[in-house]
Amino acid sequence: MAPAPAPVFDVFNVYFEQIYDPTMHLVFTFDGALDEDVLRAATLRLIAANPYLGCRFAVRDGAPVWEEIPEEAWERGFEVLPPGATMPPPPLDVRTGPQVRVALCREEEGDRVTVTCHHGFCDARGLLDLARDLFAACRGVPPAPTGLYDRSADQVLARFSAAEIEGACEAEEPFVDRWRFPVERTGRGAPRVALRTLAPERLARARAFGKMHGATVNDVVLAAFFLAILRIRDDPADLHAPRSVLTSADLRRYLDRPVPPANLSIAYEVTLSPGEGAGLEEVVGQVAAVTGRRKANGLGLGCIGFYEEIYAGGVPAVKVFFDGMMRRYQESGMKNPVFSNIGVIDAGVALPLAGKDGRPLDLREVVLLPCVCWPYGYLMSLSTFRDAMTIASAYEEGPYAPETVERFLELVDGYLP
Repeated sequence: MAPAPAPVFDVFNVYFEQIYDPTMHLVFTFDGALDEDVLRAATLRLIAANPYLGCRFAVRDGAPVWEEIPEEAWERGFEVLPPGATMPPPPLDVRTGPQVRVALCREEEGDRVTVTCHHGFCDARGLLDLARDLFAACRGVPPAPTGLYDRSADQVLARFSAAEIEGACEAEEPFVDRWRFPVERTGRGAPRVALRTLAPERLARARAFGKMHGATVNDVVLAAFFLAILRIRDDPADLHAPRSVLTSADLRRYLDRPVPPANLSIAYEVTLSPGEGAGLEEVVGQVAAVTGRRKANGLGLGCIGFYEEIYAGGVPAVKVFFDGMMRRYQESGMKNPVFSNIGVIDAGVALPLAGKDGRPLDLREVVLLPCVCWPYGYLMSLSTFRDAMTIASAYEEGPYAPETVERFLELVDGYLP
């Protein structure tokens, strides 16, 4: 195929590599062994069905494009790992392709399958959709050919009038970095993952607590995330002062049809002013008010406009934007932490599925491993499987102390109902 233009959200999510590793991993742990040949063949069929998967990101004559790679290079999309392979897995190179990697790791208690994508290609929802198609292909259901499809946010903007878009852009609140997760030093370190899975009854309690306060489960966990940062920083300057966290929203809410994997998620800030001794009851109401107001006012339209205005200057303008961002981080030492709710991962993403011996397999666990952050960034994700919520952080040991990250997740757990 001829090189296809890379839309604005793809370009920004590629260049975010200056401040974190934009690779995401969706990890499925089964209770038995899969057929390696079936999984490999399904991976190749998945790549064949979506022309963008068989591409690499490139800049040609100043224009960002998705450029086709040779079909023999698709084989890089599948690998078998030895037992005990390290987590998180290595990054995916968006400039080499293909844009998906399926790794099979043989473990004594059951195989682990990791589906990996780069955020420059798609967001977490797109990764989930890819995994669903992969396991369907393992069952003999061929992935539907996508052809070249609209990967841009234009399909979202088309649902709004010019006046609505202009109003949302005018109302968009600027990002202001006000604090950061504590670090030992700057620089790079060794990638690590910290996880904490909560018992299913905790979800029911969070849902009931949220209902009492006019809040969603997402609001409740975001409030606990905020309070845990407040606690682990233990800085009196944070009290009674505006402090923000970044969070995300899926623009697919505006579409009335499913779409192939793409970048259709945006970030927005939730700014709170905590008082001394603030608990979940005090903070969750503030969170619910902010998220409710955002959802009622064209959530995401201003973010689209913000990125498009920068991108009007082409790739050089994008690079200047990120260089300026890094300079501000280094000068101020501030970078708002990020909370991302992946949502509920249904077992039907992978099941039913037969094992190597023909026996029906079950899932022991499914979890999304978020992007690895290094100073100044810090991110915690939430994913839910069979009513068990898992909070996860991927970070670099050295700049970040493992005991600090583990204590932080313990604090989040402690603040939740």
